[in-house]
Amino acid sequence: MTPEEILGRYWGYGAFRPMQREIIDSVLAGHDTLGLLPTGGGKSITFQVPALAMEGLTLVVTPLISLMKDQVDNLKSVGINAFNLHSALTRRETRLALDKCAYGGVKLLYVSPERLQVQSFVNELGRLPVSLIVVDEAHCISQWGYDFRPSYLCISRVRRLFPEAPVLALTASATEEVVEDIMTRLEFRERGNVFRRSFSRDNISYIARYCDFKQEQLLHIVSRVEGTAIVYTRSRRRTRELSDFLRKAGVSADYYHAGLSAEDKTEKQNRWKSGETRVIVATNAFGMGIDKPDVRLVVHYDLPSALEEYYQEAGRAGRDGLPSYAVVLAAKNDKGVLSRRLSDSFPEKDYIRQIYEKLCVFLSVGMGEGEGRLFEFGVDRFVSRFSLQDSPAVSALGLLSRAGYIEYIEETSTRSRIMMVMGRGELYSLRLEEDVDTVLQMVLRTYTGIFADYEFVSESLLAYRLDIAENKVCEALIQLGRLHVLHYIPRKTTPYIFFPVSRQPAGDIRLPREVYEYRREQMARRIDAMKRFVFDTSSCRVATMLRYFNEEPSCDCGKCDVCRGRKRGLRTAEGEKALIERSILYLLGKAGDKGMNLEGLARESSLEIDVVGEHVRRLADERRVRLYSQGRVVIVNNGRF
Repeated sequence: MTPEEILGRYWGYGAFRPMQREIIDSVLAGHDTLGLLPTGGGKSITFQVPALAMEGLTLVVTPLISLMKDQVDNLKSVGINAFNLHSALTRRETRLALDKCAYGGVKLLYVSPERLQVQSFVNELGRLPVSLIVVDEAHCISQWGYDFRPSYLCISRVRRLFPEAPVLALTASATEEVVEDIMTRLEFRERGNVFRRSFSRDNISYIARYCDFKQEQLLHIVSRVEGTAIVYTRSRRRTRELSDFLRKAGVSADYYHAGLSAEDKTEKQNRWKSGETRVIVATNAFGMGIDKPDVRLVVHYDLPSALEEYYQEAGRAGRDGLPSYAVVLAAKNDKGVLSRRLSDSFPEKDYIRQIYEKLCVFLSVGMGEGEGRLFEFGVDRFVSRFSLQDSPAVSALGLLSRAGYIEYIEETSTRSRIMMVMGRGELYSLRLEEDVDTVLQMVLRTYTGIFADYEFVSESLLAYRLDIAENKVCEALIQLGRLHVLHYIPRKTTPYIFFPVSRQPAGDIRLPREVYEYRREQMARRIDAMKRFVFDTSSCRVATMLRYFNEEPSCDCGKCDVCRGRKRGLRTAEGEKALIERSILYLLGKAGDKGMNLEGLARESSLEIDVVGEHVRRLADERRVRLYSQGRVVIVNNGRF
């Protein structure tokens, strides 16, 4: 069948979207290919259609477990044989899936990049008839991108197993530098097959609202725009606060962040997808792989640090092609907030050396000691003991990790898992320290399925059975991981510090340029671009964003707030300014000491809330009105109207 026939038979479409067919043709011709398609641009079709047109198996590497499951379910529902391998499967299910892939008939196999870190699993892949390798969210392989993930570096090992199979790398956003890095790290045999679809999303209106009282503005926007919405914030605490605020105002809302249990995440996500919850207030843990086409509104309550990040999140609006809105809420101090993120993420090198020294003191690691040891690490206790600020201290630990002096395993809500990397036969010749060998023998007796797949492991259970301290079990499992005996993914309800090398004198700590200076320069450029996008009102917002992604716009979008402002002649004449301010003062005079909030002023004056906010700030500067918490505005006693 031709690609069009496959598309029509399985998906019911009569034609491909822009750039899909070009990518498919490149893949079918055997070329290594990079596809840059905006969020909602139909990336999955570009590998699912070739998978059905080619002989053999298509291996899809993706970090998005929810997307993995959804796509496999959808493929099976239309008669396409596909499997996904994730940690929730039993050993028998995993073995059955791999056997079916080996014997033929299976067209697509989805795996997470973490699985490729396990040599025994890579060896299993070697017996499969892989004819195409797909790397989704390919920007994660670039160390110069905003979302680098070390597990992606293992993909090149798989590439070498199937030298004849082309690689298709897909991402929604990437700068030229990241594009080059993707092709280098995936060992592209040729560099010319890069297909870009315009980053412009014609159905999305990009809007920035400048306001001092973001909650009031958020409620105003959510009340004005109908349909499903996502509100992004950078604080877990604020997700709950904002969802509570919206619910009290009569809006169906819930919150979501990475610290929730898996059950809570699934339940909240399903209620939102089904429409039972209208607004989800979330950190950036929410959204990747969520295929909900009818999101009408995405609001950024806090500014992201990079346009790549913003573009991906804002692009979750309007995937059905219908008119939608992406709104940024910006306060006067947000420029400073962005600048502080840079200094917090890259504190001075002397400060980083001090953090290293304080860490060693905190963990009682003497000079020349600590190599191979694992410590439970309470970040809160650490920063409290030395009166440190959280953000720069945690960033310093991350930079020390990148430089190889420690490994800082941060907190998440996952359970520990293990899988054997070394075969049974090799274990007999293994020489281990007695305490490490004791832990290994108990692991082998307790978890019999770990030679075939990951199994959840309880360090406390092993410690109880061996009558030793739990941290000794963790330490032994880390050591076994370093010896490539097994792959150990620690639970991350408690952060850990691991010392791959002994404690060094603080003055000898060196941070290579690629760890510090280069990354700092990259982040500074991304933050400057974000500031331009949000705060520059002289240029079309879409044009600003397109130029950042090395795309020259043919014309302004005509839909963003800057373009609309030009059309309406938003710059109010002095006489009209005076009229608006007289109206505001009149309404406040009627309200008396109780005052009014911005929402009420906008409603009573029939003005946009951002216009009201601009004039209220001017009146406050002139001391004709007074601003209080929660957005309340009160006229001063000597106010004139």
